[in-house]
Parts: sequence; structure tokens; C-alpha cells
Amino acid sequence: MSAALTAEAALDRVAAGELVGFPTETSWGLGADARSEAALARLRRVKGRDAEKPISLLVSGVEDLTRLGAQLTPGARRLLAAFWPGPLTLVVRCEARLAGGVAGPGGAVGLRCSPHPVAAALAALAHRRGVGPLTATSLNRSGEPACATRADAEAFASGEVALLAGADAGAAPASSVVDASGDEPIVLREGAVPRAAIAAALAGARA
Repeated sequence: MSAALTAEAALDRVAAGELVGFPTETSWGLGADARSEAALARLRRVKGRDAEKPISLLVSGVEDLTRLGAQLTPGARRLLAAFWPGPLTLVVRCEARLAGGVAGPGGAVGLRCSPHPVAAALAALAHRRGVGPLTATSLNRSGEPACATRADAEAFASGEVALLAGADAGAAPASSVVDASGDEPIVLREGAVPRAAIAAALAGARA
């Protein structure tokens, strides 16, 4: 088992094309430089992930959306104001150059803003250093449960993924996922944020 990393050391590895694992309020995430084709190929190999499946990104907050060229609809703005930071993955169109396969159709990308202190500090430092953006996919083999504890993450890492130091992941349900890339936001997955709460926030956007 290798020593756990500081955020600075983790970003040095990301900049070198390596993979890092970080805790969120739901489970452990897997970070790579989303602009690097080689890093994304490595991530997909480690996860056994289909190249056609888009990959979500970790953001520090609204300040990261400018560098991503995020196009926010009124519904998207209402949702991020209501639930970020928190377990809501918001899918919006982004104009930033990213590695192939990160974005879905029309350049839509899932954005995740975690309140976990380790993930939040990593995202904020990445923003300040201009590293990434980082991926925020779950730390696991595709189709299997995400690593819920540091022990799970260490067992999975097996020399392929370096883990950040600090608090373990929380035990919240998986993030809810909302596609807000079009005129009418669509709940793709109901998770920690209930569908009713999402509908209430969107109703406010239309008022």
C-alpha cells in the first residue's frame, strides 16, 4: 500500500497522466486529466469502461464553468444554485476541448461539485493551478459497486491509482443526474437529491 497523497502531489500525478482516487460525500471517485487522450485511455482500461460512455467532471463550483465554456440554461442555473455543492451531477453543454469520449452528444458533459472536504480542496486547487479538468467517475470496475471506503479503494487501486489522504468517503446515496442541456431538464437518475426536490427547484426557474 503506497502512502496517501496531498492534493498538490495528486495534481502533479494527474498532470503527468496518472490516475488518482479521491473521496466524495457518496463514494470514491477516479480522477484523470480530462484533456489527455492517454490518461482517459488508462482510466477506461482500469475501469473496463466502454469508450462510448461519457465521463463526468469534478468542478470547484461556478468559477470552473467559465473555463469549461459551460452553456447554462435557466433550469441549469436554478439547479446548481439549489444543490451545489452537493450530490447532483448536472449535464450541460461545454465548449472546452476535452479528450474524446468525455462529452456526450452535442458536447454535453456531466459536472459534479462535491462538498466533501478532500474532493472540494482537490477541485479548487486544480482550478487555481490550471490542471485538468479532472474526471469524477466512480472508482470501480464498470457495472460493479463504487468503492465506498478507503479499504475498498486501496484494494481496487492495486498500484494503478494513487489515493488522496484525508477523510474517508461519506455514505450518501449516489448523486442524482439531471440533463439540463436542453430547454426541459430531464432526470436521468434519481439519487441523493429526490426527484420532487429537483422538480420544485425547476418550478422556481419557470415562475
